[in-house]
Amino acid sequence: MPETHLRISPYKSGIRFSAVIQPRSSQNEVSGIHNNSLKIRLTSPPVDGAANKACINFLSKWLDVNRSKVRIVAGLSNKNKTIEIDGMNESIFRNKLITKIPNLFKENNS
Repeated sequence: MPETHLRISPYKSGIRFSAVIQPRSSQNEVSGIHNNSLKIRLTSPPVDGAANKACINFLSKWLDVNRSKVRIVAGLSNKNKTIEIDGMNESIFRNKLITKIPNLFKENNS
């Protein structure tokens, strides 16, 4: 059964969640949830912060938020990252994810 629980925490004026980044992919996309983290595939290589910049750019466009509102706060040199988004709550974040990937949080209970 696929992992469907994404841990999202409120903080100050936004949300915080974990992400697993897969660099050097064929396209930029959110590919699912892995170990309670959002799995993000990026075309950028993990060299000189390029994947971190690509991650911020991708998420800001994908979620339709200003790039200055998206920050990587942990894991800058690791594939496991903690990301903060200012000005967004969990409900809005989940709705944006579901709009882009309708089956992201569906569980296979059959």
